[in-house]
Amino acid sequence: MEQLTGGDPSLLRRINSAVVLRALRDAEVLTLTELARATGLSRPTLEGVIEGLADSGVVVEVPAQEGAARRQGRPARRFRFHAEAGHLLGLEIGAHRISALLSDLEGRTLGSLSREVAEEAPAAERLERTRAVAGELLRRAQVARGSLRAVGVGTPGIVAADGTVRLSTALPGWSGLALGERLRRSFRCPVLVENDANAAAVAEHWRGAAVGAHDMVFVLAGLSPGAGALIGGRLHRGFGGAAGEIGALHLLGREVSPEKLLSTTGEPLHPLDEAAVARVLSRAAAGEAGAREALERFLGRLVHDVAALVLALDPELVVVGGWAAGLDGVLEPLRRELERYCLRTPVVRLSALGEAAIATGALRLALERVERELFSVDGVAAGR
Repeated sequence: MEQLTGGDPSLLRRINSAVVLRALRDAEVLTLTELARATGLSRPTLEGVIEGLADSGVVVEVPAQEGAARRQGRPARRFRFHAEAGHLLGLEIGAHRISALLSDLEGRTLGSLSREVAEEAPAAERLERTRAVAGELLRRAQVARGSLRAVGVGTPGIVAADGTVRLSTALPGWSGLALGERLRRSFRCPVLVENDANAAAVAEHWRGAAVGAHDMVFVLAGLSPGAGALIGGRLHRGFGGAAGEIGALHLLGREVSPEKLLSTTGEPLHPLDEAAVARVLSRAAAGEAGAREALERFLGRLVHDVAALVLALDPELVVVGGWAAGLDGVLEPLRRELERYCLRTPVVRLSALGEAAIATGALRLALERVERELFSVDGVAAGR
């Protein structure tokens, strides 16, 4: 990484570029005079900065509007941030499906695609399926792979900062996989890998049920539940990326696992058998006593797990996602139990993004990477 000093002209140019880009993004279209007013930069400095940004493709001049009334003299030149200069990809790599979202550099969605994948698929096959889904989406959108500026990925497991999956019980061959490195070979751009519940928390805070909430918990409810938390608006991953793994709480002296609690036969359900779970839920909805009892046992465990997080973090908001978000009446027992166990009861909402939450959060992580590169003065000054 290049070293910058306080008197380095390149540092000043990069700071000026970030300031101008941020002004253009926030205002959409500005003249040089308006840019000077917004940034405090002189006109000669602005002209140099705009020229450099135009050469790199991230700023374009806006043509004069046809039919607009013309003033005497030369019309003022207008400029905008060129969001189409690059693209971002958000990927969910799950047990049963691969999902992809494509956007421009402002996060505007340009397309999406999901494809099923076998639960038992080995790592190499799941990776190839991921590449195929991404490639198909890019072809449909007529976007060149080389225009990708960053790729975000959400996947089950404990993920290290370098994108290595340290532990994953959900996907065969996933533990120890250098997922970020493997995908960087394919996309040839930065790849940011995150736990699926963490990605979903980011998504709900960006465009879902947690917009405006600075302290929130997202619960990815299932037979192996997980959670992601934002504290002060920032994702809390923990020292080793294992924060929010509430699916392991049953190991702390509570030997009955969630997959056994939801069983109506005494035999534990397979944690990834969504069809078996759906059958139990359907029978419970139809009023079958055994299924309703199983569902009540499962929900009782879920609220205890969520209560442990609430007691530790005291969030403003809890968002419930995953397949449990579709259960009738899940919010009321959750609120009731949280009132019973917690010193202060948070607001509880269902996910607003549903199945799209993980891929959306992955896309947001990619967007944050590009925003730090282009718009953050602090990030530029730190050489990031």
